[in-house]
Amino acid sequence: MYLEVKNLVKYYKEDSLIIKNLNFSVKKGEIISFLGESGSGKTTFLKCISGLEKINSGMISLNNKILNNGTVFVKPQERKIGFVFQDYPLFPHLNLKENITFNLKDKYFKKFDYMISLTGLQDLLNRYPHELSGGEQQRGCIARALIREPDLLLLDEPFSNIDSNIKLSIRDEIYKIIKETKTTTILVTHDINDSLNIADRILIFKAGVLQQYDDPINMYCVPANCYCAKILGDLNQIEIDNKTYYIRPENIKIVKKSSNKILVDKCFFQGKEYKIKGKLKNNDWHFFSGKPIKYMEYVYIDYRSEDLIFFDSLCSNFFE
Repeated sequence: MYLEVKNLVKYYKEDSLIIKNLNFSVKKGEIISFLGESGSGKTTFLKCISGLEKINSGMISLNNKILNNGTVFVKPQERKIGFVFQDYPLFPHLNLKENITFNLKDKYFKKFDYMISLTGLQDLLNRYPHELSGGEQQRGCIARALIREPDLLLLDEPFSNIDSNIKLSIRDEIYKIIKETKTTTILVTHDINDSLNIADRILIFKAGVLQQYDDPINMYCVPANCYCAKILGDLNQIEIDNKTYYIRPENIKIVKKSSNKILVDKCFFQGKEYKIKGKLKNNDWHFFSGKPIKYMEYVYIDYRSEDLIFFDSLCSNFFE
């Protein structure tokens, strides 16, 4: 594998592990998304990969080179890893061209025109950071990282400070740039939509422990546990034969008659369709409709048994 992490442990206090025995691998050119709540260890992991933090035990190797193990520690500047932070750290006293080429080795200048064209920054090179939008600054940071031909690109919440009206276009642009350059990438984000839209595989973290690592379809449709299921989107709860099951809103169909009768208490338009909220046997349910449904109106819904998700009893407390 191109990137391998084996038995990685990181802590500041030995009785409070931040990362617990982490194992996973990444193929060359893949985009991997790390998902998890605040404090789960995502950013700490990026710092361990980049060498900004030392690990306590385990091994990290990249492109057939060991970066960390019990005896080896490669300095951050020698790791061939690009790191793009969420707050666009461009030098304010340098224009965009000077920021991108700052301390750039001569051998990489031959790729300057290609990278500027790829990131669409041709007309912005003489501008200073305060003269650039958030999206333009982010593309400048991406260009600065990729022109150095990194073996690995780390993105820490790269879209969090971008206005929502341009976020989707910037996300698509960055995805195209990464795929065009075939750069292996790890993206840390809180936004599941970012992960589902650009990641080849998703890794879900909780309290420093890997919960599930799979492609977006399997992560969403076949979650490993209740935490993974909930972090990836809404779930509806239903009791059948004294067992508790869950089902995604998009797997619900409105029908003319069924044994499942829902009282609607909210209906709101989402651009293409309406999202409906209502009660089924004292449980809040969400589903979609092509037409609006009136407040306090009853509707009948149905679903396929194969779309039901079941977890063991250990998961039940998570949903309460």
